[in-house]
This record gives sequence, C-alpha cells and structure tokens, in this order.
Amino acid sequence: MIVHTFLFRWKPGVSEAQKQRAIHEIQALQGQIPGLLETLVGANISPRSQGYELGGVMKFSSHAAYEAYNDHPVHQRLLSWLIPLINPVEVDFEA
Repeated sequence: MIVHTFLFRWKPGVSEAQKQRAIHEIQALQGQIPGLLETLVGANISPRSQGYELGGVMKFSSHAAYEAYNDHPVHQRLLSWLIPLINPVEVDFEA
C-alpha cells in the first residue's frame, strides 16, 4: 500500500469558495481513480501547522495504482486550477 499525504498553504487572495471546492473535488476523486482505497481531507486544526491550512491522506492499493493516479485525467483536471492557488508539501510512503 502507498500512503500519499499532502499539506497546502493557500496563496494570497484564495477565496473560501475555492478552498471548499478543493476539499470537495479531492473527496470526489474517491471512486473515480482505480486503486484509490481511502481519501481523507480537511482544514488543518493544529496550532503547530506552520501556515499549512489544508491537509489530506490518500491510500492506494499499490505503487502502480499511485503512479496511475498521478497521470489520471480527473486528477490532472483538479491540478490544472488548484496548483496556481497553493504552496504544497507532499510525503508519500509504503505502508
């Protein structure tokens, strides 16, 4: 299993509607991406967040499923509008 984790710092000017759209569209990847077993995403509540406001975890059945996710058209559509709005950090590992 591959665990994909991510944190976002929003760039200045990002609206609450855009933040909510990101959460909704990330959650909606579940069921559209083969091998995506679980998706958890939400606003960060930690006082030690260092400015990261959104976090998430995704679990993939295999390394191949994770690799396919990266290039999947649904994921690419999400990234096309989301990447300009964020400063992301990702950590991925085998579990």
